[in-house]
Amino acid sequence: MGATACGGDDEAAAGVSPSSSVEEQKFAKTRFVANAGLAAGATYQWIIKPYREGKFKEGADGRRFALVKAGLAGAFTYNRLKAAVNNAKADPLLSKAVAPLTAGIESLKDLGTKLRKGEAGEADIASFQQVIDNVKSAGASAGAEVKDKVPSASELGG
Repeated sequence: MGATACGGDDEAAAGVSPSSSVEEQKFAKTRFVANAGLAAGATYQWIIKPYREGKFKEGADGRRFALVKAGLAGAFTYNRLKAAVNNAKADPLLSKAVAPLTAGIESLKDLGTKLRKGEAGEADIASFQQVIDNVKSAGASAGAEVKDKVPSASELGG
């Protein structure tokens, strides 16, 4: 049952055996890598790449569609990064590595809307890239290497 797997804090408080704690830490890293990988993939595929290709510029072919996807990707990225930080809390080393990134992740909160409206500029795109790079670096330092996993367009909206 999914709720049990996510309810690790209750299990730890109930005095679960040390082997459960090790297993919980392993799953925390796995979930962190999955969520951070989806955030990284969405950022690259739907925000950074189209921006570099000029798809967000006024008059560009497919601009409106690119901006809508970027807006969804921005919100998706923020959501997945928040989930990754929550996952990291179950692993002491990963938690320490990711904790300083919380403010950077929070700074992305409203950028999805800014992207969708076509108001994002170079600094906003750089913010996404910097936060993703920092999350990847923090994960690697804690033994949780993050690789980009591109979500489908339908995953962005649902």
